[in-house]
Amino acid sequence: EALLGDKVRADRLARQKQEENLKTELSFLRSQVSPHFLFNVLNNITSLARKKSDELVPTIVKLSSLMRYMLYEANEEKVLLKTEVEYLSSYIELQRQRFGDKVKIAVQLDNLEQPDARIEPMLLIPFVENAFKHGVGFIPEPSITISLTAAEGELVFSVNNKCNKDDNELKDTASGIGLANVSRRLSLLYGEAHVLDIQKETDVDNNIWFSITLHVKLH
Repeated sequence: EALLGDKVRADRLARQKQEENLKTELSFLRSQVSPHFLFNVLNNITSLARKKSDELVPTIVKLSSLMRYMLYEANEEKVLLKTEVEYLSSYIELQRQRFGDKVKIAVQLDNLEQPDARIEPMLLIPFVENAFKHGVGFIPEPSITISLTAAEGELVFSVNNKCNKDDNELKDTASGIGLANVSRRLSLLYGEAHVLDIQKETDVDNNIWFSITLHVKLH
């Protein structure tokens, strides 16, 4: 009976995973890179074209790689970690170009002792997209810090951004597929092999910081 119960639970979990993947597949294309973001990138490209800027071609290449990953590689069950990191880098660079010096962006994505490890595609982008949604705008000296390390069988990913005191970011589910949904997806895919910590804290200068730290056992 115990074995039968275990099989029933395993079958139910498999069905849940399948359903979750089906539900999120279209969400990736519809909202992971929002139309608003694409609109801003295209505006930048138009501006660069008018200026005949040397940045035009690299910008188009970054946008092209972003779209290619979303449309093709994100359909895979798992992708190479280094491929996911390249996608994140392209997204961040396009945002950096968009905001220029208006937003301080610090990125450390090259601490990869295990670049050939595999993870589910587009698992990390909701956290980055969330930071750019809430970490810019009417915030004095906006700042976003993103870091990723993969070593000794574990991935550690952190995103920190300054935010407004009235921004109810902890409860927000409108960014990308939403923090609540990505948390649910992590639970289904990794179970006890992951820890997601979400905090909102005030520093000594009375700035409010929103931070996420994700630990995932690579398998």
